[in-house]
Amino acid sequence: MKSICGVKGVTAAGIKEGKYGLALIRASGTGAAVFTRNRARAPVIDLMAERMKAGRIEGIIANSGCANAYTGRRGLADAIRMAEIGGECLGVDPMAVGVASTGVIGRYLDMDRIRQQAGTLTPVSSEEAEIAAAQAILTTDLVEKHALVMGEGFSVGGITKGSGMIAPNMATMLGFVYTDAEVDAPDLQDILKRAVRRSFNRIVVDGDVSTNDCVFLTATGEAGRVGKRELEEAVTSACITLAQQIARDGEGATKLIEVAVSGARSEEDAEKIAKTVVTSPLVKTAVYGNDPNWGRVVAAAGYAGVDFEIPDLSLWIGTGEEKSPLVLKGEIVADLQVAKMAMQGDTVVFSIDLDSGSSEATAWGCDLTEKYVEINGKYTT
Repeated sequence: MKSICGVKGVTAAGIKEGKYGLALIRASGTGAAVFTRNRARAPVIDLMAERMKAGRIEGIIANSGCANAYTGRRGLADAIRMAEIGGECLGVDPMAVGVASTGVIGRYLDMDRIRQQAGTLTPVSSEEAEIAAAQAILTTDLVEKHALVMGEGFSVGGITKGSGMIAPNMATMLGFVYTDAEVDAPDLQDILKRAVRRSFNRIVVDGDVSTNDCVFLTATGEAGRVGKRELEEAVTSACITLAQQIARDGEGATKLIEVAVSGARSEEDAEKIAKTVVTSPLVKTAVYGNDPNWGRVVAAAGYAGVDFEIPDLSLWIGTGEEKSPLVLKGEIVADLQVAKMAMQGDTVVFSIDLDSGSSEATAWGCDLTEKYVEINGKYTT
């Protein structure tokens, strides 16, 4: 298995017809969820934010091609109907069905299509089934995204979609994460919130915040109780893996950018700088062009709103034995030819040490290319 069907108690199915897809996932257990902070969030987000307070979930129905966002009362009624369709097809209480939508904003759902697609799906536990479900929720994504983490006697698996409108907090993404560990709902919600903060909330493609972001976490309990810390580490690891895949598959992207900040006074400070650097259009375009213009990284760190001393900053490019210093304690030591070579792979890593404390954080993004403009200049036409 590659992801969710590697978790005990999870079955899945999916169908994709052109731009329009539908996924059904059956898994019964404790539930938690986090949602977009955009004030213009879709009606389905309002519905799920209320229903997930029960801390219980029986399955997921998710469509792609239409976000059902900015659709008012009709949009809410359609989201409720989607839950009913999901309940009918999965044989569960529709009040405990998670609903998610992704696609074009300001369009109404084709409920006849959703009902027809749902009627063709029978969730099973297989690699083919989890791949079909992951493909069903894609929009401008080029590849499906999977993660599976094996713990001591338990597992965590997840699928997600996301390629554009990617920015903290979260991204234009749907995320469905599962574990067979047994855990109470309040603890599961805490684990998910912290995991999302260190993963999906630290990816940036273009700086836009979506209307439909959501991540659901279901614990089937079939593997029994495990340590909360061990479970949180596994959930966080799975979410980071999925988040990195989203950033790498950013619209038009050719490179993944990783920015690791250490020596900060707090994790929040380190996070601010890391996210500011991966958001910078100047950094992103320099990476695209293999241009070792590292001053853009320092400049972005400087306007992140964090209090630190610029002369204390050190900056490297690359990883492992190929890690090369650009600035050491404010002194320029860059070998531009070496730096240029470090930018020519499909992953570019910048490491920043503020020498102000002991906290750290990492963020991920991608380069900015002409293809991004082409995709978004013609998104609905």
